[in-house]
Amino acid sequence: MDEDDFFSSRPQDPLTQVTKQDLGPLSIDELKARIETLKAEIERVETHMVDATRHRSAADELFKKS
Repeated sequence: MDEDDFFSSRPQDPLTQVTKQDLGPLSIDELKARIETLKAEIERVETHMVDATRHRSAADELFKKS
């Protein structure tokens, strides 16, 4: 077991596993597909952040003290 895995707060986190994967065996097409998948995930996370910010702002407005 790698020392970083042992001391990581989330050693089974899929993002951690993805960032440690050896890219050497992957073909150019596989690397391109990986990039497209990562870009789609970035877009999904950014959309969620916008929605969460809107939700938080609405809640703050609703419960703000006058």
